Amino acid sequence: MTATLRRAFLVSALALGCAATAQAQSVWPHAKPIRLIVPFTAGGSTDGIARLVAQKLGERLGQSVIVDNVGGGGGTIGTYRAAQAEPDGYTLLLGVDSPAAIAQYVNPQSVKYDTARDLVAIGLIATQPMVIMGRPGLPADSFAKVLEMARAQPDTLTYATSGIGTVLHLAMEIIQQQAQVRLRHVPYRGGAQATTDLLGNQVDLAILASGSAVPLVAAKKVKGLAVTTAQRLPTLPDVPAIGELPALKGMAMTAWIGLFAPARTPASVVARLNSELNQVLQLPEVKTKFAEQSVAPGTGSAAQFGDFVKKEQARYQRIVKDANIKE
Repeated sequence: MTATLRRAFLVSALALGCAATAQAQSVWPHAKPIRLIVPFTAGGSTDGIARLVAQKLGERLGQSVIVDNVGGGGGTIGTYRAAQAEPDGYTLLLGVDSPAAIAQYVNPQSVKYDTARDLVAIGLIATQPMVIMGRPGLPADSFAKVLEMARAQPDTLTYATSGIGTVLHLAMEIIQQQAQVRLRHVPYRGGAQATTDLLGNQVDLAILASGSAVPLVAAKKVKGLAVTTAQRLPTLPDVPAIGELPALKGMAMTAWIGLFAPARTPASVVARLNSELNQVLQLPEVKTKFAEQSVAPGTGSAAQFGDFVKKEQARYQRIVKDANIKE
């Protein structure tokens, strides 16, 4: 490369960098970081996804994006805090299906926000399957056998979830309805304690998102019984997809994570964040990290994600009503 070409290249790169910085400053004019509220405590698989996305999003925006863990209430406390924040583009929410699309129907008296009214959808970050696991001493090595046991002795086998009205709980309710069996639900306040009791043979089954479940099953600490996808997971090739079972033929369910902002956040902010988020989710490093947890990166416009959330709310509202789920 000649000296002239090298100078031209450097000038061009500098101009592009300055343009990106100027564009970010026009949307976020104040010298303060963007806060990404994660409605769970630090350390879980969702938190890991949040930190990766925050880092890469900040790099693309030329703006610091910090993760703020606001746990409690099964994710509703952090979600409410985001819904009440100033709609100035400096507060975002890592929204998860349970608090964003289910909680207001399970516990309408205490959940103080309405997702459709108080939040604006920016983009789908990821979808992830759920994994049904058995305790180490469970006298069954397949979910088909579990269903046989449940039919023979209804309401005897126990299953753990991270809480009442979570997407994990609702997934198990759908499975029981379709398979025409009854299991006994043991709700916990988070997945960590549910996992501990599964490992200790205190509960028969547990269902967790793939990010938390895959390492446990791969290490053979628990029995991998089924995944809630249409096909088997590359990370768990020996664990059947739930739709393979005759009683659950064709069934598939996934959990999801998305990016939201307070309602009335400027359209220019929403559009810019959606564009940059979609670019982040196509980065090889992000795809690799997601694949390790059997997580699929999202895509699409803000409007498409908003429509998706509305459909999810309507679907879960019906399930909650039909199963009479209350907290």
